[in-house]
Amino acid sequence: MYKLELNADEVRDIERLLDDVEGEFGALDTEESLKLATLHAQELPRDVRARINAFRLGELDGVLVVSGYRVDQERVGPTPGHWRERPEPSTSRREELLLLMIGSLLGDPFAWGTQQDGRLIHDVLPIAGHENEQLGSSSEALLTWHTEDAFHPLRGDFLLLGCLRNPYGAQTTVGYVDALELPESVRDVLFEPRFGIRPDESHLAKNNSDAEGKAFEDIEEMDRAPEPIAVLFGDRNAPFVRADPYFMDVAEGDDEARSALDAFAKAMDDRMFDVVLGDGDFIVIDNYRVVHGRKPFKARHDGTDRWLKRINITVDLRKSRASRPARDDRAIR
Repeated sequence: MYKLELNADEVRDIERLLDDVEGEFGALDTEESLKLATLHAQELPRDVRARINAFRLGELDGVLVVSGYRVDQERVGPTPGHWRERPEPSTSRREELLLLMIGSLLGDPFAWGTQQDGRLIHDVLPIAGHENEQLGSSSEALLTWHTEDAFHPLRGDFLLLGCLRNPYGAQTTVGYVDALELPESVRDVLFEPRFGIRPDESHLAKNNSDAEGKAFEDIEEMDRAPEPIAVLFGDRNAPFVRADPYFMDVAEGDDEARSALDAFAKAMDDRMFDVVLGDGDFIVIDNYRVVHGRKPFKARHDGTDRWLKRINITVDLRKSRASRPARDDRAIR
């Protein structure tokens, strides 16, 4: 993990930049705001831009944590009880704007029409009733490690999270595919398209307000009959990864694929380590090189719970054009 600690001058420059430009933005999920975020991202401190660019190019570790930004806890107010209950206008608008600027240095933020009602910026927080679900809104269950949106061919290249608060030190877990030592016979199988990944539950109709239309029909089809894919791909000596074991299947009778998947999962389990995000920390995860999850914690549901902001980043927005209703619509449907 590579950690970038902002110094006092960099924090001051970032806060001054937010002061200067915040008034130029309307709703942050519009194409105009995203263009402005890309423009103003180039005014972030030079060293911050240089390190994030190095990370984008794969020159740094697959996990980057940027620390030192200060969150005004009184301004952001209590943690909502549900992502639908986020205050409007957002009390964490400054943090969301900084999130978009950092994301714009990596690529283009995008949304899913089938996740959190198509919002570009997600709220990750514990929801009462989700305690034992395989969702980012769970708490008491182990959120099994995974590639973000592993089931979908248009999944993001990077995942970016900003921590508003984490009072009990809930642990994010991360693991690197590069760190795995696998027998060549297992690696051979993992490079073959013999594995299915079903959509995770955040994309299902039951977890969205308006769950009609072709996008949800496609999700249902992916759930019924996932397309066989390879777990490892790219350079054999430094492979990329696409996996979500909790939602993965192999063809009936393919014992070799099942054994390889089990060996892969055990090897990754043995290599996972913890990252505790504090107030004002931003973490960037390379979604092709690293898997992530979260350890259980006890939610309070009293307005003081862990609260993260999340966006997905693609390095090639054009590849999803056929799945977006319009050029200036960032939601894949």
